[in-house]
Amino acid sequence: MIRFAFAGRCSTEDLQDPEASRNWQLTRARALIEPAGGQIVTEYFDIGHSRSLPWQRRPRANELLQALRDPNRGFDAVVIGEPQRTFYGNQFGNTFPVFVHFRIPLWVPEVGGPIDPDNEAHDLVMSVFGGMSKGERNRIKIRVRTAMSSQVQLQGRYLGGRPPYGYRIADAGAHPNPSKAAVGQRIHKLEPDPVAAPIVQRIFTMYVDGMSDSGIAAQLTREGIPCPSAHDATRNPHRTKTAWQQGAVRAILINPRYTGYEVWNKQRKEERLLDVDDVTLGHTTRMTHNPAEEWIRSNEPAHEAIISRSRFDTVQTLRRQRARNQGRQERAGKQGARPYALRGRIRCSLCGRKMQPATIRNHVYYRCEFKDQEAALYPDLTHPRTINLREDIVCHALDPWIARAFAPDRLTATIEALALASAAASTAETHTPEQAQARQTIKDCERRLARYQAALEAGADPAVVTQWINDAQRDKEAAQQKLDALPAVTRKKEAPLNAQQIRQITESLGGIAQRIHTASADKKGPLYEALGITISYEHATRTATVRSRPSSPYRQWLCPRGDLNPHAR
Repeated sequence: MIRFAFAGRCSTEDLQDPEASRNWQLTRARALIEPAGGQIVTEYFDIGHSRSLPWQRRPRANELLQALRDPNRGFDAVVIGEPQRTFYGNQFGNTFPVFVHFRIPLWVPEVGGPIDPDNEAHDLVMSVFGGMSKGERNRIKIRVRTAMSSQVQLQGRYLGGRPPYGYRIADAGAHPNPSKAAVGQRIHKLEPDPVAAPIVQRIFTMYVDGMSDSGIAAQLTREGIPCPSAHDATRNPHRTKTAWQQGAVRAILINPRYTGYEVWNKQRKEERLLDVDDVTLGHTTRMTHNPAEEWIRSNEPAHEAIISRSRFDTVQTLRRQRARNQGRQERAGKQGARPYALRGRIRCSLCGRKMQPATIRNHVYYRCEFKDQEAALYPDLTHPRTINLREDIVCHALDPWIARAFAPDRLTATIEALALASAAASTAETHTPEQAQARQTIKDCERRLARYQAALEAGADPAVVTQWINDAQRDKEAAQQKLDALPAVTRKKEAPLNAQQIRQITESLGGIAQRIHTASADKKGPLYEALGITISYEHATRTATVRSRPSSPYRQWLCPRGDLNPHAR
């Protein structure tokens, strides 16, 4: 008796019955092997996995590949009932050599027994079936998409999915397919939600009246109106439900389904290679937005409209105009922007964000705004609506601190520090070809590790991915050891400034304190950048903590409106 392992696969995407599919594949396999005295002793049958996935990413098929390595595997050969269900594209050419290596015969009905690795006809037949499998999947995809497109365009059919905010799903009668209608299936349509539809109408009105997306979101949050994910929490378990978001308002304002017409194909599934350096790993599927010109719209109204066509068109025109105006303002701002000496250097200690500069009544302020929707998202954070810090008050304390580094009693220490920094900057590390190759290997291993992590999150078999990760980690460690063993090579770029030269430059500048104090903002900015100045502002105590790379922390208590606390630490 020949002991066989049975391999098969069934996808549930096209509503196949897994048990029925397994039974007919198993029947074909037994009809092939029983006349030769074969008996199936174990099964490796995948359910719900696409044929486009390589064997290594199908759980049961991967178990079979691992079992081939075990001398005590418990079977002598493998039989497949339907090659088109099991092999896709060039998967046979990538998988069969493993069977040959471990001397495990692979039986298929199409060749009437085991595949002969030296028989060109057998190889050709299996390659053809792989191509037919790929072609069948592509034909099914095209047919389904074409049918769905015509159903939307010609019939206005609702094809499922979460209804847009403002609508709910209603019954539209028996299914037009008699076989589906016989088992009780029905079709559906959209109808206005009596609670949410008026909110949609109000959002469009508020936008026409001049409010922005963020302003509308803040207003609805203040009024306690549930956001879309909170209104339909059952269909949105993965979304936050605390406040309206600007993106939610935007999605409502640009959705043409509110005019009563059905729209489909706004998104598509896109297959992307899991690893561009190893195409045998197959693809991963991601949802991608289609451009508006590729959307499929119904020729006639398919459900009751919430927004009129004229109001919807008006809003789209306003959005384009505001986008153009905002672009002009940004370009104008970049061309004639006022220089801010501390731009990007001040952070709010409460939320950690950078404070943004603004000119208010001829004074430069750095502001941290905490909007209503942000307050709803972070209810435990006590943050004023707006925090202001005046630039000239900070510079009034900061500039003398910098100037004191060049005072007579500190000048020698400062010059020595600058001389050391100049000497360090005058040399640059260069790499030999061996070092460059080792560094490139480390980068490649880090990219491999990131791809393998993505494969694990995409559902790949953990045992296989763990082996890949271990191999990449070993390669990375070997390259790092090689890099550590190679000596560093340096070369001089230019002669560094010595202490005497720095002293001459410093003395030629005269009164540094006065020069810093009278310098314009566009001149102070590079100075603060060179010194590595960063500031953390604590609103509760009106304290600005200044740090610099070459200096120790310096703390000055400030009032953002102009009063300077005389106690400095």
